[in-house]
Amino acid sequence: MVVENRQQDLTVDADRWSTLLVLALQHEGVTMPAEVGLAFIDADEMTMLNTQHMDGVGPTDVLSFPVDGLDHRELASVAKGTGIGEAPVIVGDVVVAPVVAAKVVGPTRTLEDELALLIVHGALHLIGHDHFDENERELMQSREQDLLDRFYRSTP
Repeated sequence: MVVENRQQDLTVDADRWSTLLVLALQHEGVTMPAEVGLAFIDADEMTMLNTQHMDGVGPTDVLSFPVDGLDHRELASVAKGTGIGEAPVIVGDVVVAPVVAAKVVGPTRTLEDELALLIVHGALHLIGHDHFDENERELMQSREQDLLDRFYRSTP
């Protein structure tokens, strides 16, 4: 696990968020050892990445860059002991812009809540989940809620 904090806008607990990312991936069937990166970046860097890789305009809150093409449908077999095997895989990178995430913070949602959601969301993208199709969006949202309940909301 490689964690980088390349922004100075807000304080982030890198250990807490990297643990959440690893727990989410493990629960979804990614066997360890696996390589994954988590970076906290500023709005300017996020804008550049969003433009270069997603043809987006302006900053977004989270982007995921899968590497070894893991698919959540295949990972179900890995969790049962069949499938990809024991060789370490390079899962990819999740990048989060805390300053962008902070824009949705309000009376019922803290920055911590939003960062947790973004990290779990990014983890699911790394293993092939998407939210463009309605059925897949519902599955992804269900997985997000389950992972947040298990690994974020269950701990202080």
